[in-house]
Formats: sequence, structure tokens, C-alpha cells
Amino acid sequence: MITLKTPQETAKMREAGRIVAEMLAACRAAVRPGVTTGELDRIAAEILKRHGAASNFKGYGVPILPPFPGVICTSVNEQVVHGIPGKRRLREGDVLSIDAGAIVEGWHADAAITVPVGAVSAEAARLLAVTEQALGRAIAAAVVGKRLGDIGAAVQRFVETQGLSIVRNYVGHGIGRAMHEEPQVPNYGAPERGLQIKEGLCIAIEPMVNIGRPETKTLADQWTVVTADGSLSAHFEHTLWCTAAGPVVLTAPDGRAAVAA
Repeated sequence: MITLKTPQETAKMREAGRIVAEMLAACRAAVRPGVTTGELDRIAAEILKRHGAASNFKGYGVPILPPFPGVICTSVNEQVVHGIPGKRRLREGDVLSIDAGAIVEGWHADAAITVPVGAVSAEAARLLAVTEQALGRAIAAAVVGKRLGDIGAAVQRFVETQGLSIVRNYVGHGIGRAMHEEPQVPNYGAPERGLQIKEGLCIAIEPMVNIGRPETKTLADQWTVVTADGSLSAHFEHTLWCTAAGPVVLTAPDGRAAVAA
């Protein structure tokens, strides 16, 4: 069931979004060669604790999957999403996706960034830039009266014209009282198709882009998703609220909701 959120409800999501933005900023600042993904997870956990917020990642999955052990996902290089933080040390030239979430008084927010570890190849830097730009185009397309297909088409059209590929096995989602709600928000599709965007709809848009082919596979840990061909992948995400004035980014880095231009 799709639920439309009120300004009072999204105010709580905005609080959660501010915390998520702080988690991502702190982790980004700590990324360097030699740091472990587990260290980044501890940094994020401390921020959640300081604000009295709950993690919407840790323990997620039961009973279908083993409980996710971290408060962030850390996906390195060919890892697309859901990488488990632990003892892995980052190396010069890696790219790292950091996916973070928080709950405030039962309301969720979710966002992700992909960052370079030290100096990266020109190819990797371009992948990150294109994926982040694709998210911006998707947010700009999340206009009341348009349809979800317009969001997916904006991502697909841009990414594929850059010679990169869109992951199709994983998509964005509605968000609110649960981290994953209806509707699904694909990063591909045809314009003017799908659910019409109504005022109050809250969604997390998260393009996942590969240098190689779009196919993925899941590792034996049942969580970590990697590119099937071993190529690099990037992931960016924001939680937003659709309003008559335009899409409002609830996980904006400055901690304030920002209407996308």
C-alpha cells in the first residue's frame, strides 16, 4: 500500500535525513588508504548513538536473510550494494559506496554516496560523476503530476548515453514508517508510464551504475551484491518528499530540506 506523508510526518523524516547526512559526511572524511570498512561502521554507529536515533540497517533481513550486522553498507569496487563492513582495508585507487540509514521516532531516511579512496583512475572518477549526475536528473524528474517512469527514463537515458549500464535487479523504493515501502522506483523505463507522482509521496531514488554490463550476482554471505563481470560499480541515493513546489531532498548534506532546482 502506498501512503502519502504529511508535513508533520516528513519533519521527522527530515530529522532522520539530517543524521544520515552527518553519518555519510563523517565516513567520507575518514576514507583513506588503510582504513577498514569496520572503522567506518563504528564512526557511523557513534553518530546514531549521539543523536539517540536507531539504525534501520542493523538486524535487517530476518527471517528471509541473516541479520545484517552493520549500521552502514560498505561496497568496494565491483561490489554494487549491501557490502558488509568488517576487516577489509581500503586501498589507494578503490571506490567505496557507503549506504546509511536512520530512524527517528519510527520514521526512516536512507541515502548513499560513492567516494574515491585516494587517487583513482580517470575511468573510476567518471563513473562516480555520471552516477551522481544521474541521481540529480532523477530527483529533478520527481515532479507531482509526472510518473515514476519519468524518473527511470531520466536515469537510463543519461547513463546509457555515457556508455555505462544501469543495474536492473535493484531499484529505489517508497520510504516512511518502513525503510522499504511501495512503490518500487526503477532506474530505467519509459517516460509517461507507471504510477503518477502525487503530493506527499516519499521515495528513495538510488541509481546503481556499472562500467561493464548490468548483470549482478550475490556472494555466499547472502548480502553482498557484485557485478557479474567484475567491473566497477557506483551508487548514489537520496530520500525525497514530492511536493507541489518540487521534490524536497530530506537527506540534503546541509541538514535542511532542499527543494531540487
